[in-house]
Order: sequence, then structure tokens, then C-alpha cells
Amino acid sequence: MAELSTVARPYAKAAFEHAVENKALTDWSGMLATVAQVVADDDMRRRVLSNPRLTSAQKADALVDICGDAVDDGVRNFLRLIGQKGRLAALPAIAEQFELLKAQQEKRMDVNIVSAFPLDDGQQDKLASALAKRLNREISITTQVDSTLLGGVILRAGDTVIDGSVRGRLNRLHEALSA
Repeated sequence: MAELSTVARPYAKAAFEHAVENKALTDWSGMLATVAQVVADDDMRRRVLSNPRLTSAQKADALVDICGDAVDDGVRNFLRLIGQKGRLAALPAIAEQFELLKAQQEKRMDVNIVSAFPLDDGQQDKLASALAKRLNREISITTQVDSTLLGGVILRAGDTVIDGSVRGRLNRLHEALSA
């Protein structure tokens, strides 16, 4: 997994810089998401991407044909370049990295909150405003419920994880006592 994100990073950065330069950030975001969905399809992987009889160029052309009008000439050229390098399987990771760069540019961050009990709208708003103030970004929240936490919440914002759950505190106490 780490290897795929390492491979994807320079391609995502190049696509992002091209999209910013051409004022097509939103368009590229949508087109890369579409391409990533096509590449992630099991049938596509089995019949095209894993087919040893097809050259890298043929695989890229097949992907371009399947995407059709959903992508513009710039993305078609990008797909052919990635195909020549044998990196079509990295497209979902490239799209993900592109979205991270886009969110960073727009000073926006997606935060996943896992709580022991469902959070009401007031609690979500309070957490969002506190995080927006602390991170100096626009915050978009998704929530999940995990009753094994016992209480509290776990916040995941990019690479940052804040574990304020009872389970997490108990685990840290156990580690401290065991050491």
C-alpha cells in the first residue's frame, strides 16, 4: 500500500499542477474520480489491466475508450502517459492523492469522528467549529458509531489521529502499568 502511494504522489502532483495552471481543478477532480472507479472495477482489472496479452499502450487505450466522453483530451493524454509507464493500477491512489492536494489548496479537511454513541447535530457542530479554529481549515465531518469505544471519540483528520475514547485511555493505562 505504501508503495502504491509513493508511486502515485508524483503523478498526482503533476496532474494537480496542470489542473491549477489551466483553472480546471474541479473538472480534473471529477474526471480522475471517474477513471479511478473504472480502474477499481474487478472486471476491468481482470480483463484489461491484468491481461498479459495486452501491451501497456493497449491497456491505456482501452481505458481511454471505456471512459469515453467522461474525460477530456488532457486526461486522455495523462492516462496514456501513465499507461506507457505501466502505472494504470495506481490510478485510484493518484486520484486520492490529487484530492488531498485539492483539499489542501482549498484549506478544507475531511474529519472522521468515531464515537461510542451517535452524536447529535449540536455536538457535531461544536466539534467542527473547534477543529476549524484549531486547524484553520473548513471542516467536513463524517461520523461513525463504534460501541466498543465505551465512551468518548476518536478523531481522524488526515494523518492526525486524536484518541479520546475510554478504550484508548484504558489501553494507554494498561501499557503504562505493564512497562
